[in-house]
Amino acid sequence: MKKSIKQICQLLSATVVFMLFSLGAWAQTVVTGKVTDSKEGTGVTGVTVSVKGTQVSTQTGADGSYKITVPSGSNTLVFTSVGFARQERPVGANVDVSFVATTQALNEVVVVGYGTARKKDLTGSMTIVSAKDFQKGQIATPEQLILGKVAGVSITSNGGAPGAGSTIRIRGGASLAAANDPLIIVDGVQLGGGIAGSANPLALINPNDIETFSVLKDASAAAIYGSRASNGVILITTKKGRKGKAQINFQTNLSVGNVSKLIDVLSPDEFRAYVNANGDVNQKALLGTANTNWQDEIYQTAIGTDNNLSISGATKGKLAMPYRVSLGYFNQDGILRTGNIQRWSGAVNLNPRFFNDHLKVDLSLKGTNTKSRFANEGAIGAAVTFDPTQPVFSGSNRFGGYWEWLDPGTATGLRGLAPSNPVALLLERDDRSNVNRSIGNLVLDYKFHFLPELRANINVGYDVAEGTGTIVVNDSVRQAYMRDQDTANVQKGGIRNQYRQRFQNTQIEYYLNYAKDIKKLKSRIDVTVGGGYYNNLYINTFFADYFFDGSKRKNSDPQFPDDRPQSRLISFYGRMVYTLNNKYIFTFTGRTDGSSRLNPNNRWLTYHSEAFAWKISEEDFLKNSKVISDLKLRAAYGITGQQDGIGLYSYLPNYALSNLTAQYQFGNNFFTMYRPLPYNDRLRWEQTATTNLAVDFGFFDQRITGSVDFYVKKTKDLLNNVSQSAGTNFAPEVLSNVGTMENRGVELLINSQVVRKSDLTVDLGFNVTYNRNRITRLTFTEDPNYPGQQFGGISGGTGNSVLINSVGFPRGSFYVYQQVYDQAGNPIENVFEDRNRDGQITDKDLYRYKSANPDVFMGFNGNVNYKKWNAGFIMRASLGNYMYNNVFSSTGTRRNILNPLNFLANGSRNVLESNFLGNGQRYYNSDYYVQNASFLRMDNISVGYNFGKVLQGKASLRANANVQNVFVITKYQGADPEGFGIDNNFYPRPRTFVLGLNLDF
Repeated sequence: MKKSIKQICQLLSATVVFMLFSLGAWAQTVVTGKVTDSKEGTGVTGVTVSVKGTQVSTQTGADGSYKITVPSGSNTLVFTSVGFARQERPVGANVDVSFVATTQALNEVVVVGYGTARKKDLTGSMTIVSAKDFQKGQIATPEQLILGKVAGVSITSNGGAPGAGSTIRIRGGASLAAANDPLIIVDGVQLGGGIAGSANPLALINPNDIETFSVLKDASAAAIYGSRASNGVILITTKKGRKGKAQINFQTNLSVGNVSKLIDVLSPDEFRAYVNANGDVNQKALLGTANTNWQDEIYQTAIGTDNNLSISGATKGKLAMPYRVSLGYFNQDGILRTGNIQRWSGAVNLNPRFFNDHLKVDLSLKGTNTKSRFANEGAIGAAVTFDPTQPVFSGSNRFGGYWEWLDPGTATGLRGLAPSNPVALLLERDDRSNVNRSIGNLVLDYKFHFLPELRANINVGYDVAEGTGTIVVNDSVRQAYMRDQDTANVQKGGIRNQYRQRFQNTQIEYYLNYAKDIKKLKSRIDVTVGGGYYNNLYINTFFADYFFDGSKRKNSDPQFPDDRPQSRLISFYGRMVYTLNNKYIFTFTGRTDGSSRLNPNNRWLTYHSEAFAWKISEEDFLKNSKVISDLKLRAAYGITGQQDGIGLYSYLPNYALSNLTAQYQFGNNFFTMYRPLPYNDRLRWEQTATTNLAVDFGFFDQRITGSVDFYVKKTKDLLNNVSQSAGTNFAPEVLSNVGTMENRGVELLINSQVVRKSDLTVDLGFNVTYNRNRITRLTFTEDPNYPGQQFGGISGGTGNSVLINSVGFPRGSFYVYQQVYDQAGNPIENVFEDRNRDGQITDKDLYRYKSANPDVFMGFNGNVNYKKWNAGFIMRASLGNYMYNNVFSSTGTRRNILNPLNFLANGSRNVLESNFLGNGQRYYNSDYYVQNASFLRMDNISVGYNFGKVLQGKASLRANANVQNVFVITKYQGADPEGFGIDNNFYPRPRTFVLGLNLDF
């Protein structure tokens, strides 16, 4: 019995040991965690989380979270995703990973013209900037997101006004008289132009909704857009939903902006001293007793806020439709008093898939409502010139109570040509607009069941906008309204002007795409053929100017009362990409466009490009290199077109309402009549031929990546105004295709991950562009006596201009006299070099001196990420650009300060250096006023911290702070060296301090 009990106990013990051993052998560990982007702190969706050495894996959800069951005996998790460095982590109850983005993901699929492509198969010059690399801070318009990030792309803000936007130039632009702006496409919809009431069409798009920018720079990348691609193409892709649970994101920014630099003028005491030293008795008697800094009076601290809420994810069930819905509110004051912009924006992206992903449907709808109050920027120049010894207010009820220069002998009671009170210019003018815009499209992409390599795609889209506005001007602000031929009514008070404009752009695009790997031939072929129809319609409704008593001002009718300008474009296009042995890539592109803007004889034109790429790093002698991880040679040639610059009906005889200088008399009455306009039925599009040679490189497992591009752009059929013989047309000059021009340049782009560790990354980027522009022809026949096309009007004098386009010189050269200096190095007024040695100074002594365009521009950027901290900066430099200081030339003379019309005006302190009297007209064109405007600007410094889980673990919180327009280093003596060749009345760019929070639920 005892033995039996003992045996039973042994058996039980063995059973327990076996069960414990079995449980241990089958023990499993459940691991949860979250994968975040090391730069942004945001969750990374679609990351593969696998157990090393097993087949067990899962993927992260929309917010970057995951859950995985790890078998016993496994102790390592592997995290992988395209575009990020592979990471391994030991198994634990909770494993969070901060993902480090690699500088180049060669297998990444990127958006190109009409479809997608693997980045490693690109043959054209194309740069992609994604959301994680965008500029941080208070971003009013989308183009500012990629400032300084792309080689060959210059982005110059149009001033500091809220929503003013920027001027974008890709490789120097390709035109003179026509536009140089790139074609911009948002989710497949080609954006229309500007609309009344909006300073910038891109200001109507919420930057927070944007996922990527793709910049197409050469013909191989852009030729598939044909007649609109000479100035490059920018493809904007907005954010979309992804499969997984719903993720809610809320972002808010608060900004404070101030004037970064004021124009250097005489102080009240310096002004009094100058007038007392140089003025006569009457002029001295005009001095006041106040001490007013007029620039302080017109500028303010600008407060702004930007709030964005988005919900993204996918519906439950078999359909699991990805979606993203967003709402944004942006409110920004201007640093110039009364200026403000408010923008409400909403976006919906739905991306269902049907028939086992054979049918893809992408529905995108975006809408904005923008309300603006535009400050009267004339107050900027008035603040420079208004007498600083006079007060802001007069104590009188006349002219709004503001102090003004009076003359009882005039009809208005105001002294002729005297500057207006700057504060009155702002507060006595109410200029408001209301702009609604909607952009949307539906894309259907079907992969044929019987032939999955073949896809059919159709894209139906629209871009519709309406702008309305009202301008109310009181009688004290008379500069723009009171001095006209309607002097009999100037005592009626202010003026009310109303306007309305609407445009409606619609498009239908369709294509077939066939892509197949032919393994036997070690080849891949990708062919796209399609077409498009584009209709652009503007509807202009004008309301004339009225005085406050309801009477109508003369000459306020529009030239075309029933104006409905419309144009249509029909296109057919194709592209073939052939890859051999994964090393040699050939790309052929063609497009034919027909436009209603041109005579039927010139209406159709074909554009094309041919390109070749050799992936040298795939060759056997480099394939296993530990130093060179990527090396590709690219060569391309192609022809693109320019569709702007030609009027909608310029090839047809047409008529317009005449103005006050061209009226017919019947008895004692004068009537405006319709008169013929000049036309040219031989107009055609400008064409640009581009040659591009480039090398893409990567070293040390893509720790250092970049590219070098050499390009030549030659534009022919340039549009220029050409003189006409008397009686041959209805104007002395008519727009014609006569010119040629070329741009030659080099671009270098380098990105490097100096440090790549799990808790510390350091990324540095640098790009530099050298661009040389030269005009090679401007007339039908060689004419050595033709100086060129003058432009660039300046303030001061009558009809003066300082810029010219001349054969053999860069576009926008300064056309000036060579200043003579004394032995002390001071300029001698109205003494210039007799360059042609004919014994007199005439217009023939003007010469081309420097250019408004830079020879070299650069961008620098850096990011440091340490655990939960991140910091970054963006800098830009411009070399070889010059600026005409119109503030010096128009205000820095004795005649400006001691005006003979019996008023005083302040001016630039430069008058104390030059001692110019201001006699004559030629001194305006002195090269003394053309100054070196090269600069180094720190655009942005930012710092952020990831707090992690908050609100009892229901949300993640990140905070950031940054400063925009931090500092500028330059020799230029004006307020800002970055501009468009002439510095006068420029709205200063503010220095802005921003605090932001980001919550993910």
